[in-house]
This record gives sequence, structure tokens and C-alpha cells, in this order.
Amino acid sequence: MGGTDSDVQVMGHGRMAEIRLNRVGARNALSTRMAELLAEAAREVEGGGARAVVLSSAVPEAFCVGADLKERNGLSDAGFLKQREVFRAAFGAVRGLAVPVVAAVHGFALGGGFELALCCDLIVADRTAVVGLPEVTRGIVPGGGGTQLLPRRVGVGVAADLILTGRHVEAEEAARLGLVDRLVGAGDDGEVAREIAGRIAANSPVAVRNARDAVRRGIDVDLRAGLEIEDAAWRAAVFSDDRREGVRAFIEHRPPNWP
Repeated sequence: MGGTDSDVQVMGHGRMAEIRLNRVGARNALSTRMAELLAEAAREVEGGGARAVVLSSAVPEAFCVGADLKERNGLSDAGFLKQREVFRAAFGAVRGLAVPVVAAVHGFALGGGFELALCCDLIVADRTAVVGLPEVTRGIVPGGGGTQLLPRRVGVGVAADLILTGRHVEAEEAARLGLVDRLVGAGDDGEVAREIAGRIAANSPVAVRNARDAVRRGIDVDLRAGLEIEDAAWRAAVFSDDRREGVRAFIEHRPPNWP
């Protein structure tokens, strides 16, 4: 799977890992096999000890154009259901990674491709990016988490606009609406995403894990419950060896060596 000829590649960059979509001839259209490889890649990264992950594309003109409709055109209803479980596992594997994930988006990120980006903690997009959830124009409902992740990111109104019209959104509007987190120059998405992931990976693994968990869990509860989640995260970090090392390193004017 990690080879240069694979539809999904896994690379290591020290404490950071990169999952790269590489189905060049199809602009990374998600086939059943590619979805299986993506889930395998997430499991490989999970077991490799990475502290942050970048999800990127090796295809110049696209991050991912969504599901492979040519493959789907030949599926029976039973085939759709079988593929559905494979796709759910793939999106769930990316969304469920235990460390922060940064998407590096350029070109088209549509349908399941945009949903893959939404599964990540942060989305870096360059000025060539075009995002959208056009499923309703094909008689389908977003099924990679789009109807749930997008409203949580940008609110119900903006999400309804994109999901119900199926329209494409170019990079500057996407940044203005909060569909992406950082807008960078053309071709800079991968470099910036790796820089962000590297900064995350340099921080305390215990603190990052608990802070991320507090953000994710807190968004679905009221403020009082959210503050209790935050307090539990704070306690888990402050009584850890990472906190002791972090304070000691600051006093000694040196980089921390996280336990």
C-alpha cells in the first residue's frame, strides 16, 4: 500500500505521517478498493506512533472528486449496500484517528472528497480548491458524514445551502464561509499542512490528545457539560509526566523531551 504505484500511499516524516491519495487516472475518485486501502492506511498510521497526520493528494488537479460513479453505474442495489459498509469504514477510520489530522486540499474536493476533508481536524486549501457536496444532483444524499460534519463546522444555514443546492464553492468563498481553515497560495497546501502537523506533533501528546477530545466532545453538549469535559481534560494533562517535563523544559530553556 505504501508503494509509489498504490492508489493510497503512506509516508513518514519523523513524528508525523502522511496519507496520500494517488489514483491519478481518476482524479482520486473513490472506488471500493481505494476505500479499503484508505482504511488500511489509517490503521497503519494508527499503529506507527505518529503524533499528527496529513491527508493529501498526489493528483495535481484534484484532492478527490468523490465516489467513482463509473463503478457505481454497474452496481446493483445489493452492491450499493455492500460498498456502503466499505465506505463507512474508510471515512470512520480517518475520522477516528487518535491524533490530529490536517487535510491538504487543492483542485476539486467534491462529494466524498470534501467529506474526507471534513473528517479531518483542520483543512488547508490552496487557491485552486473547489469544494462542494453535489450528491443531490445525482439522486444521492451525502453519506460520508457531510450532513453532520458540515453543520457543526459552519452552521445549519450554510450547510443547507451547499447540501440542498449541490453547488460548487471556490477557494475564497470557502475560506470566507469557514468551509476551510487556511487559504494558501496555489501549490502550497501540502507544505503548509505538513508545517501545521509538524507543529502539532512537537507538542505534548497527552495535552494534544486531551485538548482535541475536549473540543470534539464539547461541541455536542451545553456549556456547563462542556466545561466539565474541559476540566477532565485539564486534570488528565496536568497530572501527567508531560506536564512535569513541559514545565521543567521551560525553566531550563530547552525543547521538551515528551515522555
